[in-house]
Amino acid sequence: MEPERIFDIQTPAEFEGLALETFREQYREVAVYREFCDHLGRHPSGVDSLEKIPFLPIEFFKTRNVLRQGSREETVFTSSGTTSDTLSRHYVASLALYRESFTRAFEAAYGPATEYCLLALLPSYQERPGSSLVYMAAELISRSGHPLSGFVPAGDGTLYPLLDQLEAAGTKVLLLGVSFALLDLATGNPRPLLNTTVMETGGMKGRRREMVREELHRELCKGFGLEQIHSEYGMTELLSQAYSPGDGRFRCPPWMQVRIRDTEDPLAFLGAQRTGGINVIDLANQYSCAFLATQDLGRTHPDGSFEVLGRFDHSDIRGCNLMAL
Repeated sequence: MEPERIFDIQTPAEFEGLALETFREQYREVAVYREFCDHLGRHPSGVDSLEKIPFLPIEFFKTRNVLRQGSREETVFTSSGTTSDTLSRHYVASLALYRESFTRAFEAAYGPATEYCLLALLPSYQERPGSSLVYMAAELISRSGHPLSGFVPAGDGTLYPLLDQLEAAGTKVLLLGVSFALLDLATGNPRPLLNTTVMETGGMKGRRREMVREELHRELCKGFGLEQIHSEYGMTELLSQAYSPGDGRFRCPPWMQVRIRDTEDPLAFLGAQRTGGINVIDLANQYSCAFLATQDLGRTHPDGSFEVLGRFDHSDIRGCNLMAL
């Protein structure tokens, strides 16, 4: 299948058709996924709907090379974690496909990057190699073209006068940041941000106590004088992102879909507004695996949006837009 076809999806039927086509190709060409499907007794001949597609636990990205046979990686994205953690490794065979995916998803939610001065507050992520979030932010900063767009340091006070300058000029700003750094900014020197959209990407990284998203957003709204805090949902193992405009619900781009699995039966799916494990279909993952069972807990809504409610107790917490319960 030509990977770019995923960006032409307009209907649920088109999504399902390309998802089933992707499943058949990845069963044939991704060894670890084929082994997993065989273990479950799920062969392509018996998979004729989305409900029958097996979802690979993302833990396999820590122990196996999840990559299509014959493909070669352009880069390897790695998850965040401590030195004692086993990190996930996502072998990315097409950075062009990743750029197309995150650019289209961002523009669908927020319009062209050229409309913003884009500031990225991503300490700890910038300090390590292989961050997909830093790669995305760098590309959006480049596309922004604003002379003041860029990565901003945390804790040295330079961000405060920069925000004041941009606010005074009436510049439309998008401030993308990890939770602990945004919270430090909001509580250390609170100020109203009239022209700034604040977007958190999750991740306390042990710098502050974990808190539920509602509490985090209340603190950020108070410090920045805002009514809503936006959120991004993404992770190392995905090449697409979902966004929330501040209502607690994430919306996926047309080539991405979330389904909720039963926590007691991983092959059973739950209807809207029931809590379970989050499974993600990310058709941008054409060269790895498009069908992933995450360690996140959530629920979907009838309009296709979803909430993230926490993590399974036995999973390790890391920076992929999660709030521990």
